[in-house]
Amino acid sequence: MNKVYTRIFAGRVGTLNLAVVAVLLFALLPATLDIFRLNLVGKYLTFGFVSLGLVWLWGKGGVLSLGQGVFFGLGGYCMAMFLKLEASDPITTKIQSTPGIPDFMDWNQMTALPAFWIPFKSLPFSLIAVVVLPTLVAFILGVAMFKRRVGGVYFGVITQAIALILSLGIDGNQGYTGGRNGITDLKFLHGWDIRTQHAQYVLYFITCSLLLLMILASQWLLSGKMGKMLLAMRDREDRVRFSGYDVSAFKIFTFCLAAALSGIGGALFVLQVGFISPSLVGIVPSIEMVIFAAVGGKTSLYGAIYGTLIVNSGKSLFSESFPQLWLFLMGGLFIAVVVLFPNGIAGICDTIRKKISNRKKTAPSSVAGKDKRESVMLGELSAPALKGEK
Repeated sequence: MNKVYTRIFAGRVGTLNLAVVAVLLFALLPATLDIFRLNLVGKYLTFGFVSLGLVWLWGKGGVLSLGQGVFFGLGGYCMAMFLKLEASDPITTKIQSTPGIPDFMDWNQMTALPAFWIPFKSLPFSLIAVVVLPTLVAFILGVAMFKRRVGGVYFGVITQAIALILSLGIDGNQGYTGGRNGITDLKFLHGWDIRTQHAQYVLYFITCSLLLLMILASQWLLSGKMGKMLLAMRDREDRVRFSGYDVSAFKIFTFCLAAALSGIGGALFVLQVGFISPSLVGIVPSIEMVIFAAVGGKTSLYGAIYGTLIVNSGKSLFSESFPQLWLFLMGGLFIAVVVLFPNGIAGICDTIRKKISNRKKTAPSSVAGKDKRESVMLGELSAPALKGEK
């Protein structure tokens, strides 16, 4: 039982981290923020799923992907397609030329629903697609690249190119995807109005709960053989390969897991914000997602959450106060963290904790040493007196 507890909660330090994050997300923020700001925090936390995936892929596995926006967007579009079809029933769209299809299709003079949209009328299918479609795409890309030992800068450039291709493809097929405007005006989930304040509270707590559940599941996996293999591959990939392990299989699994987490985040983003567009799929959002993980600490699961909240909050603050400069400020923040604090916020916290721990360990020994020196000095002073008495 203790072994299972240690693997899931990562010991006393992990339990403390979990308690701090839980109090912050479930008590402090809901009690101090109005619904508008709390909804913003919920939106930020959806990017936390991408950051968790990057901890797996980049921090533990040593593989940097600059295209995680692809999987975030795929998960988001799967959920948005279901919501859009629910909002496009024949009664609601009776003023269109072709009732029963999304409004952007009618604007583009389409007269029937495309075949690949039809399965998304089912909520179970859509929920499965949120996870399966990004995972399938990641599996195809992973097999194509990792089996050929493509890695390092080349892997990052290729994933970035894929993000650009997907965003341009969505943008250029307005009749099928909504184009540059994306899929908007999403209102109901099986008759439940997701625009109300009550719904926003519920979705916020669902996002927080799923995020903490993913953290605990990740800790359990990383504390076992999987975590050791990823660290070994990151530091000495050739040695692991020469030991007989299939390095590409581990990389493919990690890439697929990171994609699945990103897809879940994209679906929750759509539910909380009410739209999805190609602006969340391309190169810029993918790089921003890497910044989230870097600032928080690319090897820390909890640090990824803190980094996501801090960077997104700073982004909102900068963009409101300095709309022309916020991109430069974001870039400067990333450079400063990489140069000065390569392990991010989590690394700074670990350093402080170790210093405090070392001080506590050295304090008793120093006191004992002081007492010993004092006793020796007293002995030396008392020796002549004893001789005099004799």
